[in-house]
Amino acid sequence: MNILLNFTLITMIAILLIPLYQVWRNLDIWQNLLAFTSISTKTSVMILVVSILRDDWMLGLVGVIILSVGNAGAILLSHILRRLESDY
Repeated sequence: MNILLNFTLITMIAILLIPLYQVWRNLDIWQNLLAFTSISTKTSVMILVVSILRDDWMLGLVGVIILSVGNAGAILLSHILRRLESDY
């Protein structure tokens, strides 16, 4: 069980580095917002996997809240930026 947990977490962290590389390489704001949304989603899925493996409901609840509210914040930010760009 411990080996499965370690392999799963290492794999998820390695996959999490892909959007970070995209943010570092690209200067477009929309690509950065998409990458940060992807990071938020992957982080919350990592939290959900750990909570299932540890059988911890409170940690799972935190993962669900991050999954539902974190992406909504990024979407609201993108709409604000789009309106600011269209006004000028």
